[in-house]
Amino acid sequence: MEKNIYVYSFGDGGADGNGGMRDTLGGKGAGLAEMARTGVPVPPGYTISTAACLHFIRTHGEIPEEMIGQESKALALLEARTGKKFGSVKNPLLVSVRSGAKFSMPGMMDTILNLGLNDETVAGLEKLSGDARFAYDTYRRLLQMFGDVVLNIERRYFEVEMTNLKKAKGVSSDLGLDADDFKTLAGRFKEIIREHTGNDFPSDPLQQLQMARDAVFKSWNNDRAIYYRKQEKIPNDLGTAVNVQAMVFGNLGEDSGTGVGFTRDPSTGAKILYGEFLMNAQGEDVVAGVRNPEPLEKLRELRPDIHRQIVEISTNLEKHFRDMQDFEFTFEGDRLYLLQTRSGKRTGGAAVKVAVDMVEEGLLTKDEALLRVDPLQLDQLLFPRIDPSSPAKVVARGLGASPGAAVGVIVFDPDEAVKRAEKNERVLLVRDETSPDDIHGMDVAQGILTATGGRTSHAAVVARNMGRPCVVGCSHLDIQESKRVMIIGKQIFKEGDLLAINGTTGEVLTGEVRTIDAEIGDEFGTLLSWADKRRRLRVRTNADTPKEAAIARKFGAQGIGLCRTEHMFFDDDRLPWVIQMILSAGAAAKSKKMGSAPDLPPAKDQERYHEALSKLLPIQREDFRGIFRAMDGLPVTVRLLDPPLHEFLPRRETLLVEIALMKERKQDPVKIEEMETLLQRVEELHEWNPMMGHRGCRLGITYPEITAMQTRAVMEAACSLQSEGITVLPEIMIPLIVTANELKNQRAVVVTTAEQVIKETGTKVNYKVGTMIEVPRAALMAGNIAAEADFFSFGTNDLTQMCFGFSRDDVGKFLPEYFNQNILSQDPFVSLDVRGVGQLVRMAVERGRATRPGLKMGICGEHGGEPSSIHFCHEIGLDYVSCSPFRVPIARLAAAQVVIKEEQNTG
Repeated sequence: MEKNIYVYSFGDGGADGNGGMRDTLGGKGAGLAEMARTGVPVPPGYTISTAACLHFIRTHGEIPEEMIGQESKALALLEARTGKKFGSVKNPLLVSVRSGAKFSMPGMMDTILNLGLNDETVAGLEKLSGDARFAYDTYRRLLQMFGDVVLNIERRYFEVEMTNLKKAKGVSSDLGLDADDFKTLAGRFKEIIREHTGNDFPSDPLQQLQMARDAVFKSWNNDRAIYYRKQEKIPNDLGTAVNVQAMVFGNLGEDSGTGVGFTRDPSTGAKILYGEFLMNAQGEDVVAGVRNPEPLEKLRELRPDIHRQIVEISTNLEKHFRDMQDFEFTFEGDRLYLLQTRSGKRTGGAAVKVAVDMVEEGLLTKDEALLRVDPLQLDQLLFPRIDPSSPAKVVARGLGASPGAAVGVIVFDPDEAVKRAEKNERVLLVRDETSPDDIHGMDVAQGILTATGGRTSHAAVVARNMGRPCVVGCSHLDIQESKRVMIIGKQIFKEGDLLAINGTTGEVLTGEVRTIDAEIGDEFGTLLSWADKRRRLRVRTNADTPKEAAIARKFGAQGIGLCRTEHMFFDDDRLPWVIQMILSAGAAAKSKKMGSAPDLPPAKDQERYHEALSKLLPIQREDFRGIFRAMDGLPVTVRLLDPPLHEFLPRRETLLVEIALMKERKQDPVKIEEMETLLQRVEELHEWNPMMGHRGCRLGITYPEITAMQTRAVMEAACSLQSEGITVLPEIMIPLIVTANELKNQRAVVVTTAEQVIKETGTKVNYKVGTMIEVPRAALMAGNIAAEADFFSFGTNDLTQMCFGFSRDDVGKFLPEYFNQNILSQDPFVSLDVRGVGQLVRMAVERGRATRPGLKMGICGEHGGEPSSIHFCHEIGLDYVSCSPFRVPIARLAAAQVVIKEEQNTG
């Protein structure tokens, strides 16, 4: 027995592999093997394992020695199973060569059909089929795909020839071309190959097969595949399998066809057979959007026998695999073949509905259903939709392929989409049809609109997976990309014009387009109720307003983990008082020697300082009343003022210009003096590195009256609501602590003020005083700091910045290159850096609880809504995570999944 097995055959009711071998055979190969084992009509073939691909990549193009003999035996078995001979003129065997990684990557890697044809075998195919048009159509397809995928000739060179020939013939599709036309195309395609490579198209079928196999191996590392894996967080070291399969032909005539189907609607999850087909076509025609396909339901009318078989087989496949299936089929006359099956990509809403429905149907347990939904997909359920009352005008209709509303400026080129998105423009990518090369533009677009293609086209499948609204098959569009215009009827749209799409209805709209919040179905609540029963971590939200708090509570938040009080200071009704507080505070401090405590301002400034605080107090109090009321009975963590004071003041450069203009225009000297005073204070507050400057607890230590004012506002709001019967659980959080003495200092101010308010109101409120761990030294000194804290909250945004030495605002300038060169595999501001930042958090947890067992701890950075970070938070024993309101459902599901996986791994 050979040491390493690289090739696995399947067909005729048997297979060397099975559906559990996804690591070895890839998803497509495992599906083919399992279908063959269960008697599904699958064209026979063989799968070359992912291990061969990895060997090929590692050795820069070498094939494992054992594989050569194994592939020869597999090809001989394939010939025996089909009764055809590879390279035979009389009875030629033709094969397809397709990629198939462990995880589905729709359209990202390469396929070549009809391998085995040359000038001699095409004559044999013509004689065998009795159809010259079919034979030469098949040949030109091979030349086109081989030239593109294997020889790296841009497909546009082939497409231009096809377009010119159709124009010359006066036909709109390839169905209008005859045998002589395809002979002409085949000859011209061979010339294109010779012109671009200096060599003739390889006529030896075995050479074709070897070159195609190697091209598929190489496609694992093409740009679009790498980009897709990065977006989907698919590891780079898996490799792809290669599936070599006997060709069956849907383009043999008007009684043959091909299509793609889903056992349930991938947009909604409804339990209906969903898909499209084309008569007299090959599979690539459906996926590429070359012709607009027909819905599968119409096949019931045209070929009821084939439709009945598809329904029966697809239903059995779903029951066998216990998941929604995406399958491809071809029928030659009366005979149906399934070319592949895999778990179908679906929208977030469909994922939730399918999971819940399958529990009710007895196909899944609740735990299995929870694991079937990617937490990040829940974002899609919260997408806005078009407001029906908007005065927008519908200018065209296509097929709604991925739900949600998207509004943006028209862009015809994916590179241009990226450029505009980098300038924070909202773009709508408009194409005749998308291809895998467009992946970067699709990723940054708000939505995708195509003139051709169906609901299973490349645009539709990828958009659904990305959660992008998408409309396809909008035949009313006349896109003139070279002129950067699009014509709909008599209306001309230029690149940069605003347009909207409704990915649910397929509408294309202009004019004023308003959006409204999404409606969440019952299945959403059902799934999350199951999650809540399984998770240990509590989920809070980061919210600064009553509206945000109410939204978060609707989504299941169990409190507020971060209320940023500085966000309350920027409104027009309070900013003047904030500026007055800053200008008057510490005016005398600059005259003191370094290291001494600052005096309060002179009498006049003292008066203005306390006036500003007294004006801000009732405003802050009302802010907190609204938030506490919205979170009745749930804890609310209020972070005291954190950013540097200069952030509330005008920019120095702006003031200089304004003062110069006022002087030039000889305006009121008193106003000029006020502006110059403001400029002087701005310059006094200037810091070379504000992030590590006079902010956080350092402000409270320097100006304890600010800490006292904010504490009083919190406690007065809490006491007043408590007396009304509303349960308030305030947690006052001191930011940017690096030493226990800082927390001790500020805790004293908070406790003194809080107890004074309780005494004044006669209302008892249970409150806590804690701190943020957001500086590496605080994590190291957590054991000391815990002696003064009722709770820790990890501010992982700042902790990541300080640990890496990366500025979150500037890192985008170089971080992409870190990914390109594999210096970093993920953005540490998106997914918590477990190996570095995470170790600081783990250390702080252990040291803090060594001092105070049971010390409550949570995370309030945006990592609190990211699934892999949530898994780490569970692992190290945090009590809760906190995230933005719209990520609360994501956190609830992710927190349940980590418990289920933990039990599976230890069970």
